[in-house]
Amino acid sequence: MKKIIKYSTIAIATILLISGCSEDTPKVEDGVKHETKHHSKHWGYSGDVSPAHWGELDEKFKMCSEGKQQTPIDIKANKDIDLPALDLKYTKGSKNIIDNGHAVQVNVESGNIFNIDGTPYELKQFHFHTPSENHINGKSYPLEAHFVHATKDGKLAVIAVMFEEGTMNPTLTKIIKKFPLEHNKAVPLTLSKEYIDVVMPTKREYYKFMGSLTTPPCSEQVKWFVFKTPQTASKVQIEAIHKQINKMNNRPIQPINGREIDE
Repeated sequence: MKKIIKYSTIAIATILLISGCSEDTPKVEDGVKHETKHHSKHWGYSGDVSPAHWGELDEKFKMCSEGKQQTPIDIKANKDIDLPALDLKYTKGSKNIIDNGHAVQVNVESGNIFNIDGTPYELKQFHFHTPSENHINGKSYPLEAHFVHATKDGKLAVIAVMFEEGTMNPTLTKIIKKFPLEHNKAVPLTLSKEYIDVVMPTKREYYKFMGSLTTPPCSEQVKWFVFKTPQTASKVQIEAIHKQINKMNNRPIQPINGREIDE
């Protein structure tokens, strides 16, 4: 029975993360809204629905306050091992873009695979946080992208890319051309596989740790891979993404609680 409950929780978390919505809002995929029966207080990033209160808003969000492996963190490696190169088999492009009320999210076609220890995780979407949620050795970045992957049975893996101010990024240019976006209304966006690749750095050394979703329900057992080398984006690009989101959408740094952080 415990295993059934565990897997059900993971499956719910996967649906929430992939759809980019919390349980109290209509689910949005490809612009189609699916109403849910459950209604809880809507979570956000300020006031009485800010991250400090997420665990109080809904029983399903309790891990946001009770969890011991929460993300984001200030990444300081404590174990130096020979990490293998990430086995990314991205072959498909994107299909649409949406402002889900919490982030600008690009949904991708099926078929982009991230193999982890022989298990295929499929890329579902990537989205942006301004400023960055994770820090690296105490440093925050003005922008962070999260590539969200899931297995068929609901296990999750996230690849994170930091951006620092510098040369413009060609993929961000294509994304920003779709602005302004209406909340919860998906619009077509065709990015080739090559343009998705350009969001990631060419030098792909990374940190690895176990963490959680950075938004409610804050479910744990999420595999995190954070590239050491940041990408660049122009000041105008960073400001455009921030303006579209119209708020700082970064959860505060969470305690390490003795976790292993590999590099």
